Amino acid sequence: MDLDYSVDKEDMRSVIKSMAEQIKEGLKLSEGIEAVGSINRIFICGMGGSALPGDLLKSYLYNSKIPVIVVKDYHIPKYMNDKSLVFVISYSGNTEETISAYREVMKTGAEIIVITSGGKLEELAKMNDDTLIKVPKGIQPRQAIGYQFFPILNILQNSNIIENVQEDIKNTIAILSKTSVYEENAKNLAIKLQNRIPVIYSSNKLSILAEKWKISFNENCKMPAFYNVFPEMNHNEMNGYLNLNGDYYVIIIKDEDDNQRIRKRMKIFKDLVKEKGIDVAEMVIRGDSLLAKIFSGIYIGEWVSYYLALLLEQDPTPVDIVEDFKKRLNE
Repeated sequence: MDLDYSVDKEDMRSVIKSMAEQIKEGLKLSEGIEAVGSINRIFICGMGGSALPGDLLKSYLYNSKIPVIVVKDYHIPKYMNDKSLVFVISYSGNTEETISAYREVMKTGAEIIVITSGGKLEELAKMNDDTLIKVPKGIQPRQAIGYQFFPILNILQNSNIIENVQEDIKNTIAILSKTSVYEENAKNLAIKLQNRIPVIYSSNKLSILAEKWKISFNENCKMPAFYNVFPEMNHNEMNGYLNLNGDYYVIIIKDEDDNQRIRKRMKIFKDLVKEKGIDVAEMVIRGDSLLAKIFSGIYIGEWVSYYLALLLEQDPTPVDIVEDFKKRLNE
């Protein structure tokens, strides 16, 4: 596999490899911080890469008694109140939707924890005397997931909102340290994906993995990609494979703990689309805990999109069209 690593001008490879170290740093940043009130709902306000920690938490606490609501908008739900715990996240600190939502959160009496690297959000958090977790600057928000997610997890544990997850975190760090295995598997899939349109599927429980793979293809490879979940896609999206208008490559993310009926749906769907001449790759995620599975799934997706970006001669780091969009929005 001939790769031109000079395409990676900002050394995203090193950033991806740093995920285990990010987790350790994220835990340090949140040492001793806990929620003090009576909490009945958890909200995460953020956009793009800074909303991913909320989607992750929602998947991880899939069966929790306390609901997790992710707010990706200028406005907050009317049912947010003084029994809500709200994490306001903007890596840059200048995301306009998140700042707008934060101003509304401040009026609800909710307990607020701000996670940012600086900007206007840091200023507002200090003015409002809210708990502030300041994360390191210098990388893309989507690559700062360790810095942004693990402080949330640690705070929920410190507050006895969730059970002790130290062993799960330790297992997750260990599995993310086996970088060479991930890279080799990723290179093989990246070769197959050249000049194809990836469509990623998972169980509903692990929808964050399918979504994150899709985002990584979009932002790292600068290409279209799509995702959906079982069983919902069996009721609608499957019909699209009867009238193909592109060169698609289906990726099914599987977990050995998926519901038996979900596993059967995945197999039947795989057989059906292969009969239509579509290539299918199955990615089985493994780990000693749900947390380890989620992050190992994210990690392999990051490596696949990274190597595909190099094959497509795309610098994986910049998101020029997003920056251009923001510039025009502010004109």
